[in-house]
Amino acid sequence: MTEPPASQETAADRRGSLRDQAEGRTLGPIAATGIGVGAIVGGGILALAGVAFATTGPGAILAFTANGLIALLTALTFAELATAFPANGGTYTFAKKVLSVEAAFLVGWVVWFASIVAAALYALGFGSFARILVAALGSGPPPAWLGGSFDTTLALAATAFYAWSLTRSSGGGGQWETGGKMVVFGLILVAGFWSLRHQSFSAITESYTPLFSAGAPGLLLAMGYTFIALQGFDLIAAVGGEVRSPARNLPRAIVGSLLIALLVYLPLLFLVTTLGTAPGQSIVELARQDPEALVAIAVESFLGRIGFWLVVAAALLSMLSALQANLLASSRIALAMAADRNLSARLGTLHPTRRTPAAAILASSGLAMLILLILPDVAVAGAVASLIFLLSFTLAHWTAILARKRGGGRRDALRLPLFPLIPVLGGLACLGLAIFQGLAVPAAGGVAVVWLVLGAGLNYAFFSRRARVADAAAEALDPQLIRLRGRAPTVLVPIANPASAESLVRLANALTPPEVGKVLLLYVVKTPESWQPGTPPKQLLYAQQVLGEALTASFASELEPQALTTIAPEPWHEIDRVAKHYQCESILLGLGDLDDRGTAGKLSELLREARNDVVILRAPAGWHLQDVRRVLVPIGGRRDQSNLRARLLGSLCRTHGVEVHYLGIVSESASDSDAARLERDIRLQADDEAANHSSIDIVRSNDVTGTLLERAAGAELVILGLRSPGPDGTIFGEIPHRMARDTGSAVLMIRQRG
Repeated sequence: MTEPPASQETAADRRGSLRDQAEGRTLGPIAATGIGVGAIVGGGILALAGVAFATTGPGAILAFTANGLIALLTALTFAELATAFPANGGTYTFAKKVLSVEAAFLVGWVVWFASIVAAALYALGFGSFARILVAALGSGPPPAWLGGSFDTTLALAATAFYAWSLTRSSGGGGQWETGGKMVVFGLILVAGFWSLRHQSFSAITESYTPLFSAGAPGLLLAMGYTFIALQGFDLIAAVGGEVRSPARNLPRAIVGSLLIALLVYLPLLFLVTTLGTAPGQSIVELARQDPEALVAIAVESFLGRIGFWLVVAAALLSMLSALQANLLASSRIALAMAADRNLSARLGTLHPTRRTPAAAILASSGLAMLILLILPDVAVAGAVASLIFLLSFTLAHWTAILARKRGGGRRDALRLPLFPLIPVLGGLACLGLAIFQGLAVPAAGGVAVVWLVLGAGLNYAFFSRRARVADAAAEALDPQLIRLRGRAPTVLVPIANPASAESLVRLANALTPPEVGKVLLLYVVKTPESWQPGTPPKQLLYAQQVLGEALTASFASELEPQALTTIAPEPWHEIDRVAKHYQCESILLGLGDLDDRGTAGKLSELLREARNDVVILRAPAGWHLQDVRRVLVPIGGRRDQSNLRARLLGSLCRTHGVEVHYLGIVSESASDSDAARLERDIRLQADDEAANHSSIDIVRSNDVTGTLLERAAGAELVILGLRSPGPDGTIFGEIPHRMARDTGSAVLMIRQRG
C-alpha cells in the first residue's frame, strides 16, 4: 500500500487535533496509559498478595495468571466499547447506549460503587503501609497507638487530600507517584533476578511444593480476593471523553496498562515465592503471620533492609496513585450519571473557573470515607471490590455483544476478531468467579446486595422520573440510540383526508426516523352492509384512492411510509386493534373539527383503551412542519406528559432546529414565592426536555386563554397536554377549542401512555 505524503498526514493530524480541542480532549496516550498504570500497578498486589498466598499457597501466582487472562479478555472488550463510544462514564456510558434507562442506572450505580470501594481499599492499604513504615523506623515492639485507628486516620487524610487535589485540576496529579513506583519496582525486579542466579533449580521447585495449600477452592478464593489487583484499565474508559485520538490511543492505553501490570506482577510473585522465605519456612506460614507486609518481608530476605524500604516506598506510592485514579474515575461516572438525571443534577455541575466536577468528586470521596469507617480490614475491602468489579465487567461483556449485534458507535472503532468469542468467554469467566466470590465471602455478597437495593430505592423515589424524560429527549436527538437498544418503533397514522397526509407523515418521521423505525399509514374501510360478489365496494375503491394520493404526496417529499387497508365495522376500534397488533409506539391523528361530538366520543374511547402514546394534530390549511421555527409549550409545572413531550421536542430540535418557548401563567394575585416555585419547576422540565433549545417566561394573568392566544401568535406550533376523558367523555376543554378556532398556529395535543 502506498504511504500518503507527509503533508497529508500532517493535515490529518491537524484536523484530528482541532477536533480533539473542540471536544475537550486533553489527555494524550502517555497520560491515558498512566491512569491505568497508576490504578493497577502495585496497590493491589502489595495489599493483597499476602491474602492470596495465605489462601492458596504458592499457587497464588497461578491465581494472578488466571485473573490476568480474564482481565485481558475484559480489557479487549473495553477497548472495543471505548472506541465505539469514547465518552466519560465507562461501563455506565456503554450501558446507557444499548440498555434501558433503568438498566443503565443499575450498571452505573454498580460501577460507581466499585470505583469508590477500590479507592477505599487503596486508602486503607496506604494507612497499613504507613503504619509498617512508622513501626520499622522505631525500636522495639510497635507502640499500641499504631493500630487500626491509625490506619483509618491516615486513609481518611489521604482521601481528603486527593479529593481537594482533584477539585483543583482536571488531571488531579498522580503522575509523580506512578513514575516513582515504576522505578522502584524496576529496581526490585532487577536486583531480585540478579540474586536468583545463586538459587539452585531444586531449591526453586521445592519452594512450589505443595503448589496448592487448599486445592481448587483455595485457588478460586484467591482469585476472588485479588481480582481487584488487576482493575484499573477500565478507568481509562471512564475518562474516554478526555482522551485525544480515541480510536488510536484508547486501545493502546487500556491493553497496554494491563500488560505492564502483568509484566510487573508475575515476575514479582515468582521472586517472592522463590526467594522470599527462610530455609524450612513456607510462604503460607509467612503470609499468615503478616499478610499486609508479606511482600516487604519477602523482598527483605533476598535484598536486605534496602529491599524492605524499596517495597514500602513502592507500596506507599502505589496506594496513593491507585487512590487518585479511582477517585478520578468515580467522579467521572457520577458526572455522566448526573448529566442523564440518574443522580442528582448537582453532581453534574462543573466549577466555573477550574472546570472540574467538584460536587461529583466530593460525593465520591465522601462515600469512600464512609466505607473506610465501615469495612473492617483490607481483605474484606478487596473481596467486596473484586466482586463488584466482576459484576460490572460481566455487564460490560454483555453490553459489547449487544452493541456489536445492533451496530452503532464510531466508524473508526476497534472491531475484535472472532466475535463474539472474546466477550462470551470473558463474561462467563467474570460471572462464574463473581458467583463463587459472593458465596465464599458472604460479607462481600451482602455489601453488594445492600448497595443494589439502596440504589433501586433511591432511583424509584428520586431519579427515575427525570431520567426517563432526559432519556426520551436523548433518543429523539440521537435516534441511533433507539436502534442500539434493540427497538424499532412504529407510528400508526390513520388517514381519512389525503390533503393532510404529507404533514402527518413528516411529523411521524420526526417522531420515528426511517432508519430506526417505520410509519404505517392506515385507512379503515367501514364494513358495507352488502355488496355484490366480484365487485369491490365503493369504500374500498375510495380507500385505494386516498392511500394512493397520500403515498404520492409522501414520496414526492422523499418520505417512504408503509400503507395498510383494513375492513372493520367500527373504524376507531380498528385503529386501536391495529395499533396493538403491530405494537405501535404512537398513534398520530389529524383532526379538523374539534366540535364534532361524535368524533370526540370515539376519540375518548380510544384514549381509554389505547396502550400507545396518542398525538393529535390540528393544523390550518397550508401549514408545513418544515416551516416551524418557534414552538410554544404552555405548562403548569406538571410532568404527566413530559416523556412524550421530550420525545417530540427532541425530534423537532434535531430535524428543524426549533426554539422552544415554555410559558407559565400564574394569577395576578399569586405570591412571589408561588411564581418562583412555578418558574423553578418549569426550568427543571425545560432542562430535561429541551436543554439547549429552550427559554422560559412566567406571566401574571387572570385570562389564561387570552394570554395563550396572544403568545401563540408568534409561534408556528403550540403543544398542549391532552387531559384524560371526563365522566361525560369530554377531552377538549376551552383552551384547545379556542386555540384551534382563534389562532393561525398549528396545535399539537399529546397524551402519554400510562
